[in-house]
Amino acid sequence: MNKAQGRLGLAIALFFVGLVGGCGVAMAADLTFPSVTFSTGGKADPSQVGVGLQILAMMTLFSLAPAILVMMTSFTRVIVVMSFVRQAMGLQGQPPNQVLVALALFVTFFVMGPVFDQVWNEALNPYLDKKINETTALDRASVPVRGFMLRQTREKDLALFMRLAGVAKTQKPQDVPMRLLVPAFMVSELKTAFQIGFMIYLPFLIIDMVVASVVMSMGMMMLPPLVISMPVKLILFVLVDGWSLIVGSLVQSFR
Repeated sequence: MNKAQGRLGLAIALFFVGLVGGCGVAMAADLTFPSVTFSTGGKADPSQVGVGLQILAMMTLFSLAPAILVMMTSFTRVIVVMSFVRQAMGLQGQPPNQVLVALALFVTFFVMGPVFDQVWNEALNPYLDKKINETTALDRASVPVRGFMLRQTREKDLALFMRLAGVAKTQKPQDVPMRLLVPAFMVSELKTAFQIGFMIYLPFLIIDMVVASVVMSMGMMMLPPLVISMPVKLILFVLVDGWSLIVGSLVQSFR
């Protein structure tokens, strides 16, 4: 009986495989796909080569855009501070990561607005109008970005990477290579974000200590203090309009 059932199941499976295969062949016969051809002969038009290189450069820039956004803007400080706020309140998943990242992006666009406007007016817009070439546009675009990064970078961090790279001290801050300025800027941003996070942690830590001492003094040994302290921290954060204070302090810290 088992052998008969096994043969019957195998026959049904083969039938469905053949049916699906037949349908696939029929659908493949009815569908027509466009043909793609590659040719290496003929003379290359310099203008077409230039357009192809520009498209390749733009695709490369788009692929590096997230890294550029994280490394050369205010995004690092904003997202780290907001993560500290969520952890200090004891909220593991609220607000969700998507909400924090979106808020950090818009705060970053607000902070970097003057820099982006200067890049557009002095570099990108003249380049699109074909008034300057790519090299000049890149040089002009790097000036406001470099200025922003230099204002937020500590001299100690910049000197560290210059010493590690064996680069002599420059006469002007504008002469610092970008390969040294970018990591120094990120280290400075992380240090500033951790300092702000420490100041954010202090009032919530005091609330946790007060609630824990009250719970222990009342003899409620089985009641976790976090159950009481979390609502207290939430209502306190709402009453003082915490998100406005955090975002306002972050924006002011870049000025």
